[in-house]
Amino acid sequence: MIGIFDSGVGGLTVLREIIKNLPGYDVVYFGDTARTPYGNKSKETIVKYALEDADFLIKKGAKIIVVACNTASSLACEELKNKYSNVPIFEVITPAVEAALRSTKNNKIGIIGTRATINSGIYEAKLKEKNSAVSTMSQACPLFVPFIEEGWISNIELKMIARRYLAPLKNGNIDALILGCTHYPIIKDILQKKIGKRVKLINSAGAVSEKIKKFLENNNLELAKNGKLEIFVSDKTTQCQKIANKVLGSTIKMNEVEL
Repeated sequence: MIGIFDSGVGGLTVLREIIKNLPGYDVVYFGDTARTPYGNKSKETIVKYALEDADFLIKKGAKIIVVACNTASSLACEELKNKYSNVPIFEVITPAVEAALRSTKNNKIGIIGTRATINSGIYEAKLKEKNSAVSTMSQACPLFVPFIEEGWISNIELKMIARRYLAPLKNGNIDALILGCTHYPIIKDILQKKIGKRVKLINSAGAVSEKIKKFLENNNLELAKNGKLEIFVSDKTTQCQKIANKVLGSTIKMNEVEL
């Protein structure tokens, strides 16, 4: 199976793209809704949670791990690769960086994410590594994930918060904005309106699914193709069920588990 984990329901945007681009493959998803958000926690805690999440997926039969959480991708990938050296592990940061560099015309790229992701500086480092001429502006947006997880995605306060978070980036004349959290595509319409139509929103979900597709085409890895989909969460709430149904476009069975 292809295993995907996130701190909550945001990684379902990655799941959606994987189902779209890799139809028929068996997929297992884990959303750590009981401990979300990861972005305001210490690196040690984030690494611990990420290892537990990956271990759960591997026990469920995952042969590939997709870290559909920017915070975990920023801070836990090295530990994940060390522990599971025989398991291909895909993160969501590199695909977003590559997509942003393809998109920008003026080499001014904005990045929004959780505090942990922004404080790690990983996006800036990877962008500069690939193009030293790029200028970046970053903004931590710690309130977005709690609002999204609560299902408050049409809330007037969220729109006001988004305007305040994005104002410096808008004034900085960026032409590409990396959505450095897989929750953020769920509110992409709000973000686009507040940042302006001239700015391209960069969502890593499609890019990472393409990387996995190419990997499977070029490597002899046997994965089941029975169209099986299993979704697990650590705290099943009415709101996360509603968000899952909205993101995936149908009523989805969610199973609650305790790690």
